[in-house]
Amino acid sequence: MTIEAYLNPDFTIIRKIIFGLITFAAVGISLLFIYGVTLLVDRKKRSTYEDDPYEEGTLQDAFVDKAQRFFEMMIAGTSVLSFSCAYVILNHVNALAQSGAMGSLSGYEKTFFDLWAEGKDFMLLLLILISCIINTLLDSVIIPLKRITRQEKATMRMLAMFFVIILLLYLNYIGDESQYSPVMMYYFGLMVGRFVYFDASFGDFLVALKNMFFNLPYMLLNLVLTGGLSFLGFTLGYFLERNYFIMGVFYTHIFMLISIFLIHLIWMIRMLYYKKGTRKQKRGEKY
Repeated sequence: MTIEAYLNPDFTIIRKIIFGLITFAAVGISLLFIYGVTLLVDRKKRSTYEDDPYEEGTLQDAFVDKAQRFFEMMIAGTSVLSFSCAYVILNHVNALAQSGAMGSLSGYEKTFFDLWAEGKDFMLLLLILISCIINTLLDSVIIPLKRITRQEKATMRMLAMFFVIILLLYLNYIGDESQYSPVMMYYFGLMVGRFVYFDASFGDFLVALKNMFFNLPYMLLNLVLTGGLSFLGFTLGYFLERNYFIMGVFYTHIFMLISIFLIHLIWMIRMLYYKKGTRKQKRGEKY
């Protein structure tokens, strides 16, 4: 049993490019929707507070803030899904090894499967830790989201766990053979720990609940985007149902991650040229 068993040989480079372009367009449409909502809110503020001074660039700042929350939602969702997929693959391969379907095992493989059978809970905790590290690398180094605060990132990460729980519940409902109960229990535990920790007050609980409620639209948008793209991938034969539905959802998130990386890169290049143009204009005004 190798990793190739979880890949689709018919998902060629050309098809990957096509699906990548579709994903890029879908993420772009989502950002246009966010911009439209931001514009409506901006116009309402202007009409309500006509006498108050309104700083230039407020609309752009508000849009960047919302866009980065949406990006964090997708980044955190991908990180959480990486843990879920790792669990599904390892659990499946372990079942094959225990049944003898994999044939003779090497010494390293026997050691690994013994560790998995005896200390699965600790292995799951290790996978969660690795997914958290991946999340931090993505939103701090690869796609640096500097506009939103650490508290806002924490809220989006908590929503990402709720997002994955909804996905796993749906996958169980449609009849996926994988057993997601242990994963969901870990996510529930992490979410409860985020709301109610040992020195938390009732006020802290209400603040965390309020932050989660006001950011729910980003989770709903991510659900629609993920569901639509995953359905398209399965319909076109890019993803295989025999590889578990969660693998297709994870592949979808990888393409979404690449799309937001490219969009973020384009935005940074645009802002760099904008700043250079502003500096030249100011120098010209001096003379």
